Amino acid sequence: SPNPSLPVPAEQRMVLVACGPYTTSDSVAYEPLADLLEVIARDRPDVCVLEGGCVPPKKNCGIPQIPLFSLNPSNCQLLGSFGDVFKLCLKTIVEGTRSAGSQLVLVPSLRDVHHDFVYPQPPFSCPDLPRDDKLRVHLVPEPCTLDID
Repeated sequence: SPNPSLPVPAEQRMVLVACGPYTTSDSVAYEPLADLLEVIARDRPDVCVLEGGCVPPKKNCGIPQIPLFSLNPSNCQLLGSFGDVFKLCLKTIVEGTRSAGSQLVLVPSLRDVHHDFVYPQPPFSCPDLPRDDKLRVHLVPEPCTLDID
């Protein structure tokens, strides 16, 4: 729904907002994402709003370099689909925020190479989301309005 209501108690709330990319331009790893997940585990925000950047374009070869997938340097070919890279990134985020119990809101970005390049953007699709996480993980369109009451 375009205006999801997040089930957070009415007392004071902590909301963490972060925007991708969750990689650096000179690295093949997701160190910024790992750092973000550490902050979430430590601070335990009620709501985490994460905007895009799971599979950003890179200047070299025009494709992202992901350490969990092979990149053939001779022809700059990623040996795995962008969708597979996104699924792995999403799994990392969902599992990395589970212990904090945070409501997780994922907003797409036009910079996500695996997602629809249209505006407004539809929400990410994640049919494989574990049943236990479906109540706390919210996939929303861009733009959207959130009601955190």
